[in-house]
Amino acid sequence: MSTVKVTGKKNRQSTRKLTVNILVHLFLAVLAVIWLLPIFWIVLTSFRAEPGAYTNTFLPQGYTLNNYVKLLTDRNVLNFPKMFGNTLIIAICCCIFSTFFVLSVAYSLSRMRFAFRKPYMNLAMILGLFPGFMTMVAQYFILKAMGLTEGSAIRFGLIIVYSACTGLGFQIAKGYFDTIPRSIDEAAMIDGATQWQVFTRITMPLAKPIVIYTVMTSFIAPWVDFIFAKVICRANADQFTVAIGLWNMLQKEYIYQWYTCFAAGAVLISIPIAALFLYMQRFYVEGMGGAVKG
Repeated sequence: MSTVKVTGKKNRQSTRKLTVNILVHLFLAVLAVIWLLPIFWIVLTSFRAEPGAYTNTFLPQGYTLNNYVKLLTDRNVLNFPKMFGNTLIIAICCCIFSTFFVLSVAYSLSRMRFAFRKPYMNLAMILGLFPGFMTMVAQYFILKAMGLTEGSAIRFGLIIVYSACTGLGFQIAKGYFDTIPRSIDEAAMIDGATQWQVFTRITMPLAKPIVIYTVMTSFIAPWVDFIFAKVICRANADQFTVAIGLWNMLQKEYIYQWYTCFAAGAVLISIPIAALFLYMQRFYVEGMGGAVKG
């Protein structure tokens, strides 16, 4: 009798577990559809043959590659290739500088002890509570005084704006560095390694996940930024970034002819980010295998 009861209880538990799993998977499937639907729609719109922002049907009535051709070849109204090149240069430079700044500051605060270390971390946390765009007017006039708001110097000004303050965003990287045992550093220094060698040959191989995270965020931030780019570029069309270009495509004088090109541009600007992620994800290797003493 007791065996029957145990078997019945197990069956009910299995049924309940199966039901919960089905509901969870259905919920996740709905979330996946909600997340993928806008991406699917923007890709379809980029191939839509009908101009304008509004259509009577969700699916396009005709498909064409002319939207991409127009986007990449038209130089008279909105020079998208020029904007793409400007943004790519700025994003790559900012990625290099910002990654170095963030990791250097994070490593210094994690491994070294010096005067005003604690006050600096507290001040950085307080400053991080305020949105960055609160300082954009002051930054614009500083760059204007330096002659970095006209012509090709605008790109250099944007690189300074995006890179200069990144050292304040050290908290995540510092938290990761704190998890790496200090005994590894001490052993390397006993063997004759300098602080720079410990940083580059010991800590960096062990911190690949946070390095990749920093590289990705440092590249994406200037790639998608609109506010600072618009303030500094103003009417200098030759120095526009892709964010400004896509925004201009939605203005009332352009939206009818350029809306589908806007969708094509949205697809194209996602390619560098996707390519960078696909390339960098293979370096997400945690553990001790990447360390090199010496």
